[in-house]
Amino acid sequence: MAESKGKVLVAMSGGVDSSVAAALLMEQGWEVVGVFMRLGSPGETLEEACDIRIGKQGCCSINDADDARRVAARLDVPFYVVDFKREFSRIIDYFVEEYDAGRTPNPCVRCNDWLKFGRLHTHARQIGATHVASGHYARVETGPDGEHRLLRGLDHGKDQSYVLFGAQPERLSEMLLPIGGMHKSEVRDRAEALGLPVFDKPDSQEICFVPNNDYARLVAERSAKGVDTGRIVDESGRDLGEHKGHQHFTVGQRRGIGIASSIPLFVLEKRPDSNEVVVGSRDALLSEGLQARDVNWLVPEHSGWRACTARIRYNAAPVPARVRLGGDRLEVLFEDPQAAVAPGQAVVCYDEDLVLGGGWIEKAGVLADSD
Repeated sequence: MAESKGKVLVAMSGGVDSSVAAALLMEQGWEVVGVFMRLGSPGETLEEACDIRIGKQGCCSINDADDARRVAARLDVPFYVVDFKREFSRIIDYFVEEYDAGRTPNPCVRCNDWLKFGRLHTHARQIGATHVASGHYARVETGPDGEHRLLRGLDHGKDQSYVLFGAQPERLSEMLLPIGGMHKSEVRDRAEALGLPVFDKPDSQEICFVPNNDYARLVAERSAKGVDTGRIVDESGRDLGEHKGHQHFTVGQRRGIGIASSIPLFVLEKRPDSNEVVVGSRDALLSEGLQARDVNWLVPEHSGWRACTARIRYNAAPVPARVRLGGDRLEVLFEDPQAAVAPGQAVVCYDEDLVLGGGWIEKAGVLADSD
């Protein structure tokens, strides 16, 4: 038997991706320990969270825990469930607070930053594991300078590097992403060949803590400020109608505005202080650039502008741009104006497949000297 590469803690969600990741690491000579992060659901008791008989659906549900347990048994690796319900409440609070503040949150990025490649590393050290692994479609490689770098997944259609940009640079050397060099079809084929019971399990499409994908109801139930009716206005401030709460809208939204118009209307801005939703034409939705805060830069910093491609939301393709750093802030100037730059979302910058870093969008538009 080949000498073990060491012990790795694998975040097993019960899906096909993390299951194949665990199997690949075993083949590579790692001592695998599987762990399922029990996050809980709104209103769920601790007894319910630990009862696998309850049939909740969606990512990180009780059924997912049971699937992860079955996979671990098939691979014959130790498997544990860790209760992260208390820690996860921080992510739900963040989600609600961002909507209350008129921004559009991204809880998946925060979950990776704070839990999967944050809090879970503490558990890894406690069991003597040197690395934490997951089933994300992204890659960590060692560059010519010996530093670890984050790259896009080989399958660009499934690439998840966007949701990993917040990993601290010093964490990259402790991260393993075994399926980042594979296409989704290959992953499913490998799972079937290994006899893993989740080889044909559908991918989760919902936010795991939002029942029935009804985020507005969740915000209304947990909002400290409340969800109140307000006015829908155009860019000049002209009253166009009433809304049932600015939290029901996102920048760039077209459907469901409820205003009759001779031209298509889009949500341009949300103003939580006055509880107004501003709407206008698609042209008014375009931005030449953006400003972001809370920057996490994964490569050596540069001075002035640097050519890159920039992704402004998870399901958007990276577009040609330039990026300029300034302390804990950055600016991005697009080669062509982009629609629906939403405060609260992340912007991630790339040099081809290399993730340079990113930040949290504060507002659309660039500073006056951004030529």
